[in-house]
Amino acid sequence: QVQLVESGGCLVQAGGSLRLSCAASGSIFSINRMGWYRQAPGMQRELVATITDGGATDYGDSVKGRFTISRDNAKNTVYLQMNSLKPEDTAVYYCKADRLTDYGRGFTSSKNVYWGQGTQVTVSS
Repeated sequence: QVQLVESGGCLVQAGGSLRLSCAASGSIFSINRMGWYRQAPGMQRELVATITDGGATDYGDSVKGRFTISRDNAKNTVYLQMNSLKPEDTAVYYCKADRLTDYGRGFTSSKNVYWGQGTQVTVSS
């Protein structure tokens, strides 16, 4: 089992910045990718950003150029730096960890999926 503990969510004004943290503990050897997803009321959960052990990143289209994901492998922690925040960024942000296998030619699989409890980010206009 892997436990994920998120922190950093709060109320911020539009145009401001915020940094979220997610610390993993437990069976760390079973995962090789961590990231963030978000869910606004009445909406589906969507990708924000992910990062692998090797540093490969992926971003959702709505946050590209504004958000940056990074990780500290020694601390088993990932960070999400959010800049130029907009009211539409308001959501519960969830940390996710899994084991990604890349078979090549665009084929991948995900297993050992774990979710954090979520942290609320509210951006006021």
